[in-house]
Amino acid sequence: MRTVITGRLAGTSGGAIAEQALKACVHCGMCNATCPTYQLTGDERDGPRGRIYLMKQALEGAAPSATTLKHLDRCLSCRACETTCPSGVQYHRLLDIARAEIAGQVGRRPLERLKRWGVRRLASNPGLFRLATALGRAVPLPAALKTKLPPKVEAGATPAPTRARKMIMLGGCVQKASAPHFNATMARILDRAGVSLVEARLAGCCGALHFHLDAEDEARVAARANVDAWWSLVEAGAEAILVNSSGCAAFLKDYPDLLRDDPAYADRASRLAAMVRDPIEVLAELDLKPLRAPADPKIAVHEPCTLQHGLKLTGKIPALLRRLGYDPQAVADAHLCCGSAGAYSLLQPELSNQLKANKLAALNASAPAAIYTANIGCWTHLATGGEAPVRHWLEAVDEVTRP
Repeated sequence: MRTVITGRLAGTSGGAIAEQALKACVHCGMCNATCPTYQLTGDERDGPRGRIYLMKQALEGAAPSATTLKHLDRCLSCRACETTCPSGVQYHRLLDIARAEIAGQVGRRPLERLKRWGVRRLASNPGLFRLATALGRAVPLPAALKTKLPPKVEAGATPAPTRARKMIMLGGCVQKASAPHFNATMARILDRAGVSLVEARLAGCCGALHFHLDAEDEARVAARANVDAWWSLVEAGAEAILVNSSGCAAFLKDYPDLLRDDPAYADRASRLAAMVRDPIEVLAELDLKPLRAPADPKIAVHEPCTLQHGLKLTGKIPALLRRLGYDPQAVADAHLCCGSAGAYSLLQPELSNQLKANKLAALNASAPAAIYTANIGCWTHLATGGEAPVRHWLEAVDEVTRP
C-alpha cells in the first residue's frame, strides 16, 4: 500500500514503523475473518483492514474525527489478525503509534479522560486495588460492577528462594492484589523442580495499562523502573524472567519497541525482553511426573490472545496438561478474544460482554469440571461467568505434582 507519512510522525522512528506496516498490507481482508469485533458488528471499520485505511488517512494528513477514534478504540489489540495475515503486517505496532497520534489530535471528553486516569491509578497500585476490592466485597454494588470483582482465593505458602538456580518473577500489579495465588503456585512448582523465583523489590507494573490508556510516557517510566530493578539480578545470574500473566509477558517482549528511542535503556530492554518466559516454556522442558491422577480430568483450556498471537505458544498448555493426566476438551473458536483485553471490559462493556458470553458458552459446551486460563485479565473477566470455575493452569499442574 503506497504510503507517505506526514505531520509530526514524519521522519521519526514511529513514523517509519507505521509506514512499513502500511506498505506491507495488501488489503486482502483475510484479517477480518478472525477479528472478534468485525464478527460482532460486520462494520468494515471495526475490522483490521478498515482500521488500517482509517489510520493511513490520518497519518497521511487527513483530519481524523471522533468516529475514527471510536473505531480504533473498539480494537481489542488481540493480534489475531497478525496470526492470520499472509503479508506479516505488524498491526499492533501500527495501531499503538497511530491511535496515540489520533487521540492527541481528536482529544477525549473530560469524563473519558477521567475514567482512563482512574483505571491507570487504581490498577497499577496493588495496595489501592486491594483496598478497593475489599471494599467492593463488603458493600452493595450494582450488578455490572459486582461482576468485575475477582473471587477471593488463598495464596498458600511461597517457598524461600534457597535453590541454586534462580529466575526473576514479575509480581505484577492487579495480579499481586487480586490473585496472589498465581505467583505462589508458580513458585511452589518451580521450587520442586529445583528453581527459586525471586521478586525484585522495586519492580512493579509492566506498564501495559498505562500504554494502552493514553499514557505512553508513564508506561516508559514503569518500563525503566523494571529494567533498573531487574538488572542486578540478571548480572547475578538469573536465568529468565518468568511471567505467568501472558498479557504482561507480551508487553515485556515489546520493551525494545517502547524504549527504542532511549539510548540509555534500549540495549538493556532488548536483553531483558529476550529473557522473558511464560512458565509453560519452562515447565514443558521439565520431566514433570504426576504423583496422583486429577480429581476430575475433564477440563477446558482458555488460551488468551496474548498467549496465542503475542507469545505464539498455542497448544503448549493443553499438551502439558494432557501429559499430566488431564483431558482438555476441544473449544470452538478458540482463536477469538474473550473480551477482557486489559481495561477494554470497562471502556467497551457492550462489545466486551458479548465476547465474554460467547467465550464462556464455548468453554462450557463440553461441561468441563474447570476452565484453566493463563492471564490475570482473562481470569478476572471470566471467573464471574458462572458454570465451571475458572482457574490458572498452574493450579492444575500443582494439583497433580505436589507431594
